[in-house]
Amino acid sequence: MSAEQDQSGTLPELHCSVGVMAYNEEANIAQALGSILRQDPAGERIAEVIVVASGCEDRTVEIVAGIASREPRVRVIEQARREGKASAVNLFIGAAKSPVLVLVSADVRVEDGAFDALMRHFVDPGVGMVGGRPIPVNGTGTFLGHAVHLQWRLHDRIARHSPKLGEMVAFRNVVPSIPLDTAVDELSIQALVTQLGYRLVYEPQAAVYNRGPATVQDFLRQRRRIYAGHLRIRDQQAYAAPTMSAWRAGRALLGPELFASPRAALWSLGTVGLEATARALGRYDVVRGHRSHTVWEMCNTTKQHIDDAASALHIVAVFHIVNFQRLELEIGLHASRQLARRVTDRIQQALGSAVTVSAQGAGTAVALLRGERAAAEQAAGAIVQLFEATPVTYNGRGTSTPVTLACGLIAFPQPGSLQPASAPARGIESLVPVVPIGHIEFDPATPVTT
Repeated sequence: MSAEQDQSGTLPELHCSVGVMAYNEEANIAQALGSILRQDPAGERIAEVIVVASGCEDRTVEIVAGIASREPRVRVIEQARREGKASAVNLFIGAAKSPVLVLVSADVRVEDGAFDALMRHFVDPGVGMVGGRPIPVNGTGTFLGHAVHLQWRLHDRIARHSPKLGEMVAFRNVVPSIPLDTAVDELSIQALVTQLGYRLVYEPQAAVYNRGPATVQDFLRQRRRIYAGHLRIRDQQAYAAPTMSAWRAGRALLGPELFASPRAALWSLGTVGLEATARALGRYDVVRGHRSHTVWEMCNTTKQHIDDAASALHIVAVFHIVNFQRLELEIGLHASRQLARRVTDRIQQALGSAVTVSAQGAGTAVALLRGERAAAEQAAGAIVQLFEATPVTYNGRGTSTPVTLACGLIAFPQPGSLQPASAPARGIESLVPVVPIGHIEFDPATPVTT
């Protein structure tokens, strides 16, 4: 019998220690800790939460101390001087006592249920590390917002096939320490866990909200550091991040929504250019050795308050084929059902595989979304326009007919709420092309609420 099994032959529930590395995180640390502790209010799984505060000059330590006075599982380790995130991670690893360790960034908010999604994989003794899915809260109406969402969308697509883990990771307590000069701590751990013979798992249902850079300077600074860190891991630990592969990145870029309009194509190409520039600068840093990323300059635009933006609405989008009863009479019952299925499939394709779209009969389809209402309205309006521009083929002979869609949205502030945050007053016959666009701006990687 395995040492991890009890006498009944079943695998016991593993406890975890959570580490939060913080430098001047007064804007988000309370919300980050709250979102972690809320995962396990009874203390049955999360044994301890250790905040390593490195040279903080703001109220971070004071805020954590206040939380610790009310929650005995929380404690803080202070570093008088900022020595780099890897140094803080090593302090956490040395202090943690649980069989599974979880690293969570201090400037994120963890979605409810994320820890359960991460921890369930450790019942398999061959799994050594599990990573969640980062979701940016940046708006998508600007170039940088588009760039940030594109970056994490590609990360999600690549990680589903070749796990690349970051922002929130859980790993077995088998790593004694990581190199002090690494600028990408999660990848250093990933390399060590892999070399110890364990498997990696990417868990899209473990969602964590973050804020990406909002200026070109911050975007380049962050991506330059990360790529330089990837190159050092490849040289020092003989391990290459899956996202370093140009082939994988190019394949992930093939999604139709990225180039569905001139603006989307321009912004996507601009993002590729920014990434190429950042990688060139990161390679220069490694080759020339003039810049160390061990203690990096913070990107101020990523440290803004995240909780309000992360409190995404749960949105029901109802699409209806206008005058569907008339179409049933004109093309027949069987053909109209085929048409409704094709419409549902096209809506699903436009919103992406991570969104649930279901046919409800009588020419109606329902999509379950999560995010900002403005983004959902934008997506719904784009779908309405897509159908206005292109007839729908509904049988094997290539027969097509124009389709006009109506759409209504009901947005709830949290799961199970009975009071909608807002709802269309005119029902599903009310169109919502709020933003005159020709492509989907709503992030298809947004998690689904069922």
